[in-house]
Amino acid sequence: MASSVNPTVRRRRLGQELRKLRELKGMTAEEVAERLLVSQSKISRLENGRRSISQRDVRDLCGVYGVEDHRIVDSLMQMAKESRQQGWWHAFGDIPYSVYIGLETDAASLRVYEASLVPGLLQTPNYASAVTEGSWPEATGADIERRVQVRMWRQERITDPENPLRLWAVIDESALRRIVGSREIMAEQMRQLVQFSMEPHITVQVLPYDVGAHPGMYGKFSILEFNDPQDASTVYLEGITSDLYLEKPNDVQTYSVMYEHLRMQALNADHSRQFIDRVAEEWAAEL
Repeated sequence: MASSVNPTVRRRRLGQELRKLRELKGMTAEEVAERLLVSQSKISRLENGRRSISQRDVRDLCGVYGVEDHRIVDSLMQMAKESRQQGWWHAFGDIPYSVYIGLETDAASLRVYEASLVPGLLQTPNYASAVTEGSWPEATGADIERRVQVRMWRQERITDPENPLRLWAVIDESALRRIVGSREIMAEQMRQLVQFSMEPHITVQVLPYDVGAHPGMYGKFSILEFNDPQDASTVYLEGITSDLYLEKPNDVQTYSVMYEHLRMQALNADHSRQFIDRVAEEWAAEL
């Protein structure tokens, strides 16, 4: 599904290297921007991997930082070239969360909390279609089909027999109770959720209503972790018009602690599976 070079991750690593060079030079992003006659926001976006970076950008920045070792410059230029390649998801056109998909594709593990929906990686095609149609009223049939296809391709990360993504999902009970599409679709989705929860690399926990107030009441979030120590853990917060990526250690630690509290308050894996199975039977009984 994915090529050996992940452009999103390449861009992210390149940004980290450029930030290190700037800091070694003792310069601020504002000072660099003034030297290159560009905006400070451009420098920041290049460093955090949220903006495509050209080989010319790398050349100019290396000049400002006084990098004389041609091996370093050549390596950074190669990373810039690879970062402009297209990932598998670009074949589906403009996907608003393409940066996240790139990170998810390369992640080793993912912890996700969902308040009102079944997590995308665990959705059935019918449920995903109903979610997209309901949350995007202006979408055409082609738009919906394209989003569902992307979601199903993403699921290959958790079904990969050789290198599956380690997934831990805490799901609020409301996600199991809210009817999406139809009762038949909900029954099918609950049964698939049970099947996924039996996989050794997937853990699903339900946060029942009677828990009361909990740390996840502020909304859903995801924590991505990577095998390469150069890749910092990232907290992903999905928005309506833009997304937020948090990489500072203090931010990641804050959300990690929140997640631990959610895991402790939720039903354990076995009880969650039994709970979801009962909900599936309830949906099926109403058909």
